[in-house]
Amino acid sequence: MTNLTPTGFLSIDGASLEYKWLAPQAADAPTIVMLHEGLGSVGLWGDFPEKLQQATGAGIFAYSRAGYGQSSPVALPRPLDYMQREALDVLPKLLDAIGFKRGLLLGHSDGASIATIYAGAHQDHRLNGLVLIAPHFIVEDISIKSIAAIKTTFETTDLKVKLARWHKDVDNAFYGWNGAWLDPKFRDWDISEYLAYIRVPIMVLQGADDQYGTLRQVEIAQEECYCPVDLNVIPGAGHSPHREAPAATLEAVEQFARAALREDQGLQGRAA
Repeated sequence: MTNLTPTGFLSIDGASLEYKWLAPQAADAPTIVMLHEGLGSVGLWGDFPEKLQQATGAGIFAYSRAGYGQSSPVALPRPLDYMQREALDVLPKLLDAIGFKRGLLLGHSDGASIATIYAGAHQDHRLNGLVLIAPHFIVEDISIKSIAAIKTTFETTDLKVKLARWHKDVDNAFYGWNGAWLDPKFRDWDISEYLAYIRVPIMVLQGADDQYGTLRQVEIAQEECYCPVDLNVIPGAGHSPHREAPAATLEAVEQFARAALREDQGLQGRAA
């Protein structure tokens, strides 16, 4: 597929997936494909996609996975390997559908885990690097504690109303994610094996005050990867540094993107 409209829907495996495309198109420049967090969507990226496009000159493609945003709902409960299924079954078809030729995967939280699985499972010559914001490779106690706490918040405060602004079926989005993570069997979830097979540079961004994960996640990447791993700990940020410290996060991503994509591959960003 070429010349996508700026917003719309893609049909992948029978699901209608909401997307946003910020020019240039894939045929004209590298593309940064954005994979959202466990409660995220196209809209919840805020203006970060636009800032990223302006900073790098790359095309930006963001989409809402099934169950999120304006995309099709999913059957609940989600299977506990839902991130593996997204990375192995859905994402390859989506990249082909948008005409992906070269670029980066940028994932946040669940999205970072999906990007990791994809890059480890596919030796995709089109992929120049990964940006992993607050990735999860294993399940930590701090993750379960915070995810249990947000379930209470969702059910007792106005959080549900706030999230409903971004998801047409907010219960489907919330419980699909929350229910999987709080399933006792999910404690065995571990995707660290994929790291050893990644053959492109990785940048990990972690908020210094991340309430959903510790620097153990970063240590696992450094221990398991044979590819270069660039670590950026963002002071004063929690689980969402692109929202809590946008300037520092944008600068780090821009620098990594320039190195990974290189000017001779057609990246036309702002003047240095």
